[in-house]
Amino acid sequence: MENDGNFSDISKHLRLRDDNRESISPEQMLAELFGDNRELKRCLRLTHGVCEKHNDVATASSIENWIDETERPTWFLSETVRDY
Repeated sequence: MENDGNFSDISKHLRLRDDNRESISPEQMLAELFGDNRELKRCLRLTHGVCEKHNDVATASSIENWIDETERPTWFLSETVRDY
């Protein structure tokens, strides 16, 4: 079946899920953000591996930059949530 681009189709393919709770503590929010950043980094690494397998150097290089850009926020969040 071809992708028609509607929201329900898009939501089937999300790797990071929306959180629609009306209320969340700051500690919970930071912990979830940390988890989301770790998951993003994991997905980027998997995608990088696919690019390397297919010799797509240009895309792999872009992904390396995105991985590098996730390192600092992930580290910061890990230090922030460590004591919770």
